[in-house]
Amino acid sequence: MPGRTRGSIGVRKASISRALSRADKTRRPARIIVGRVLLVGALVLATVQLVKVQAFDGPQLASAAEDQRITPVSIPAKRGTITDAQGTKMAFSVDVVALTARPKAMRGIWDDAQSKVVKSGGRAVSYDQHAADIAGFLKQQLGDQFNEQDALARLRSDRTFTYLDEKVDPQVAATIREKFPDIGQEKRSMRRYPAGSVAANVVGMASWRKDQKPPGMKGLTGLEHALNAKLAGKDGRREVDTGNGSDVVIPGTERDVRPAVPGMDVQLTLDEDVQFKTQQLLDEYRDKVKARGGSIAVLDVKTGKVVALADDKNYDPNDPSTLNSNNMGDPAISSPFEPGSVGKAITAAGALQEGVAKPDDVITVPGSVKVADRTVHDDWSHPTQQFSFTGILAKSSNVGILKIANRLGPEKFEQYLKKFGIGQRTGIELAGESPGFLPSRKNWSASTFGNLPFGQGYSMTTLQMASVYQAIANGGMRIPPRIIQSSTGPDGKVVEHKSPKGTRVIGEQAAKELVGMMRSVTQKAPSPNEGTAPSAALDGYQVAGKTGTAQQVDPKTGKYSQSEQTTTFAGLFPADHPRFVAAIMLDRPTGQGGQTAAPLFHDLASYLTQRYNVPLSDGPTPKVKFVLN
Repeated sequence: MPGRTRGSIGVRKASISRALSRADKTRRPARIIVGRVLLVGALVLATVQLVKVQAFDGPQLASAAEDQRITPVSIPAKRGTITDAQGTKMAFSVDVVALTARPKAMRGIWDDAQSKVVKSGGRAVSYDQHAADIAGFLKQQLGDQFNEQDALARLRSDRTFTYLDEKVDPQVAATIREKFPDIGQEKRSMRRYPAGSVAANVVGMASWRKDQKPPGMKGLTGLEHALNAKLAGKDGRREVDTGNGSDVVIPGTERDVRPAVPGMDVQLTLDEDVQFKTQQLLDEYRDKVKARGGSIAVLDVKTGKVVALADDKNYDPNDPSTLNSNNMGDPAISSPFEPGSVGKAITAAGALQEGVAKPDDVITVPGSVKVADRTVHDDWSHPTQQFSFTGILAKSSNVGILKIANRLGPEKFEQYLKKFGIGQRTGIELAGESPGFLPSRKNWSASTFGNLPFGQGYSMTTLQMASVYQAIANGGMRIPPRIIQSSTGPDGKVVEHKSPKGTRVIGEQAAKELVGMMRSVTQKAPSPNEGTAPSAALDGYQVAGKTGTAQQVDPKTGKYSQSEQTTTFAGLFPADHPRFVAAIMLDRPTGQGGQTAAPLFHDLASYLTQRYNVPLSDGPTPKVKFVLN
C-alpha cells in the first residue's frame, strides 16, 4: 500500500499488544476474587459438615460402628440333673453344637474370592460345587441320620440364615469348622434320658427352644416343667469382638464376663428299678384283662415317699415325636375316678374310731335295702344273713356297709372323708394334680348317703387312694405323699426334703383293727368265707387290702353304665409290720377288681418283697368266719 512501510506496521502491532495487556490486567482481579470466594465457600461447607458429624452425628455413628464390632454372647447355664433314690441318673444334659449357615452371604464372598483366583490365573470353583463339598463332608462326619440333600438345598438357597444340624458332638463340630470356616456354630445342650420311657410321666421332658429369648433349654412336661426355673439355673453373658459381617470371634477380645449359675440337681424318691417293673406289670395286665388304661402308686408307709408312680400311657422323652396329647399328662395324679368298694375302708375307719362298731359285731344283712328312691343290692344274690363287721368288709357287702354308715351318720361320715383327703390335692410336687371330687354336704340328696359309703358319688386319683391306705397302714397317721428326696444347689449344698408333718386321721387302735379286718379280704377259704381277693394273697406274708368295682358314668345319658366300670385294689404288706402301700386302678377291664387288679397287686408285692428283702410275716393270717348263720 502507498505510504506504508514495514516500520509503521510493527509500531501498530505493539500498540495493540499493549492495549490487550491493559485489558487483561483489568479482568485478572475479578477472577481471583471469584476463585477466592468459591474456595472460602467450600471450606465453610466442609467445616459445617465436620461440625455436624463430630458434634451431632458422631456419638450415633460411633455407637453404630461399635455395635457392628461388639457382639454379646449368652453363656448357657448347665441344667440340673435328675436322679432316682439310689442316685441313678434319670435326666442329664450334654453339650452339643448347632451348625449354621448364611447362604446368601456365603455365595457373595465365595464368588468374590473365585474372581480373584481367575485374575491370578487360577481355575474357579462354583459356589454350588462348594456347597456340595460341604454337604458331602457333613454326611461323612455325621452319619446316616444326616440329610445330605436337605442340607445341600439349604446351602444353595437364597436364605440369609439357616440351620444344617442342631445336635452335633462338639469335637465333630470342631473338625467341620476347621475344614469349612464359613460354617457357623451355636453352643447348645441336649437332654438325655437313659431309661427312656421309665418314669417319663414323672420326670417329664425338656428340649432346646431356639424361639425363646434368650434361646435355651425349657421343661415341657413333668418335673422338667414344674421345676424348670430351679433346674435351668441362670445364663451368663460375655461381650466379644467379631469380624466384619461374620460371627467369628476375634481372639483376646472377651470382656464383661458374667458367669452362668448352674441349675439345681434333684434326687427323687422313686426307685428306677421298681418303676420299671411297675410299668411292665401294668402294661402286661392292661393287655391281659383288655383294659383301656390304668395306673399304680406305691408308697413307703412310714414316710409317704413315692416309690413308684406308673401310668400305662408313656412316651420316650429322648424322642419328642412320641409325645402327644394322650400321653403327656400323669393320670395317676390328674385323672380322678369313683373308687368303688375301695372306699368302704373309710366308712369302716370312721365307725371303728367313733366306737359305733367292732370287728366282730354281728349285723343282719338282707340282699337289698331301699334308700330314698333307689334300691341298693349286693353284688351277689343272698338271703338275709348274719355277717360279722369283718365279713361285711371281706365280702364287700354294699347293704352291710350302709348299715354301718347309718350308725356313723352323714355328718361324721363326711368328716372322715375330708380327714382322709377326699376332694383335696395331696400337695405332691408334680404339676396338674386333681383334687378329685366330694359333693358339698348341703348338696346331698336323699339318696346321696345311699352310695357314698361304698365308694360311689365321689372321686379320687390313684395317688389319693394310696394316701388313704398309707394313713391306715401307718397307725392312723396320714403323711402327704412326696416325690422329691433332696436337692443340691450350685454351691454343692444338699438340702433334704423332709416328710411333711403328718395328720392323725384315726387312732392307732382303730387303724390296727381295720388292718386286721382287711386281711380277711385276701382270705382263701371255702365259700362263703372266702374274701373278694384271694388272688392278692402272698405266700409267707400277711396282706391286707380292699377290692373295688365302680360303675362309670355314661357321658351320653349322665347315668351309671351297666357295662363299663373301673376296677381297683388298694393294699398294704406285710400287714403285721406294714412297709409298703400299693393302689391300682384299671379302666374298663373285663372282670371285677378281685379278678383283675388283685392279681396285679400280688405280682407287684412279690417283686417288692424280693427287691427290698422284706422279712416274712410273724405268722399266717388268722382265719375268720364271715357268715354266722
